[in-house]
Amino acid sequence: MKMIQVEVAFAGIKVQKILVIQVAEGTSAYEAAVASNIVAVFPEIDIETIPMGIFGKGIRKPKQEILREGDRVELYRPLTADPMVIRARRAEKLKTT
Repeated sequence: MKMIQVEVAFAGIKVQKILVIQVAEGTSAYEAAVASNIVAVFPEIDIETIPMGIFGKGIRKPKQEILREGDRVELYRPLTADPMVIRARRAEKLKTT
């Protein structure tokens, strides 16, 4: 069975981690996240429901998304603020200064 190298990444509020792992060819993004044991580093992750992506592009079905050599699976934490609200506040602040 051919093995490939992939990364699993998560950016917590204070700590970011990229784990490099070897998985069998045909492994899904979800399976790689589980195999990385990233929940040992970030216990707040719910691996069943956390949104995932590959190199910044969200994937809808991580259990069906097959990885290729060198892919980086990213686990996304919820946004703490709506980006549109932040931009509106910044624009309003620039008007008053």
